[in-house]
Amino acid sequence: MARIALVTGGTRGIGAAIAKQLKADGCNVAATYAGNDEAAKAFTDETGIQTYKWNVADYEESAAGIAQVEKDLGPIDIVVANAGITRDAPFHKMTPEQWHQVIDTNLTGVFNTVHPVWPGMRERKFGRVIVISSINGQKGQFAQVNYAATKAGDLGIVKSLAQEGARAGITANAVCPGYIATEMVMAVPEKVRESIIGQIPAGRLGEPEEIARCVSFLAADGSGFINGSTISANGAQFFV
Repeated sequence: MARIALVTGGTRGIGAAIAKQLKADGCNVAATYAGNDEAAKAFTDETGIQTYKWNVADYEESAAGIAQVEKDLGPIDIVVANAGITRDAPFHKMTPEQWHQVIDTNLTGVFNTVHPVWPGMRERKFGRVIVISSINGQKGQFAQVNYAATKAGDLGIVKSLAQEGARAGITANAVCPGYIATEMVMAVPEKVRESIIGQIPAGRLGEPEEIARCVSFLAADGSGFINGSTISANGAQFFV
């Protein structure tokens, strides 16, 4: 029987690549998005993957959305917490609003996504939780105190969930992408992009599909002994 997979922020960029890869792996996939209806429709038209709209920062919306996914597709076996935002500013200029927006989406959003599916995973004695963190959660980044804090916190969530879920057949792991050729990165000025690439020993940006293959590996039934781990996919830019 096909596994049921949920990918938050799954209609564009890294999330879209993950959703497509999991479908290719034989999963029935649901992808969430926050607001871009046009992009979500185009994604569904292209892939046939069902999309669902909710704000991961809101627990009630998340729980209701997850309930609908499970009604439509069945109990969720694999959850990929990928949804995230940036609100960059140097710390002395960062506003409380910028701080809370990022915390609510990138950190609390992981809780809101995983918490509703956790009891079912424990009951069925199987689950795969994969959180998309970031290189900047490992090393920090100028003007990203809020973002780096959330992505570092995501790693703490994974390590703790791994210990709680292990005896119930649940794994929790993280992927920390480096700089990936998404719309956001490709939209920066060329000189800035060249500067970024100059810091990557591989000499290039990563591709979303490379992150998706990491998720595919962690989501597999045969990856049950890999738990509480972090895969750093950054072209040798940073080592932990």
